[in-house]
Amino acid sequence: MPAYGISPLDPPDWQTLFPHNSTEKTLEVGFGMGDGLLEMAVQNPYTAYIGVEVHGPGVGRLLLELEKQAITNVRVIRDDIVTVVNQFPSHYFDTVLVLFPDPWPKKRQHKRRLIQPPFVQALARILRPGGRLYTASDWQDYAEFMHTVLVSEKAFTNLADTFLTSAQHRPQTKYERRAIRLGHHVWDLGFQKTDPSPCSLLD
Repeated sequence: MPAYGISPLDPPDWQTLFPHNSTEKTLEVGFGMGDGLLEMAVQNPYTAYIGVEVHGPGVGRLLLELEKQAITNVRVIRDDIVTVVNQFPSHYFDTVLVLFPDPWPKKRQHKRRLIQPPFVQALARILRPGGRLYTASDWQDYAEFMHTVLVSEKAFTNLADTFLTSAQHRPQTKYERRAIRLGHHVWDLGFQKTDPSPCSLLD
């Protein structure tokens, strides 16, 4: 963590966090065991990545792989994204990925779902104009729920009529491969930020 971690209690100078040759910045929310984040970082060495994950074993595995492969374009936050999202500067990220968040399938649990209007508004703030938000789920009910929430946010425009027809913007995750083996369908959503959103005190 001293080499790759970002402490929510002691935020860095966000503008100098990555090397100057980083042309784009991507946030992955809930990277699990980190396989997809590692793959993207290796394939896109000039993109800066910040991964946020609360699960300790996943964070530990990602850190070991970052060190083993000498990857320099990734930083890691171990915390709940809801508690740290407001620490990011406005208009900081080019892309945000929220892939396969917990669907909380029971109706009484829906209030625990991550993709809710206040959180989507927070993501709109940290995305630059023209930046993109991608989500995915193998639960149709949650996919439709996310679609309803996202189309209601005026800062975003859907990149498809409803769901994306391909997922070329991201690698296939370990969770996704397991879901497909079990016969689950995967629904991808893509939205582009079109309206400016208020700046924060961090700017």
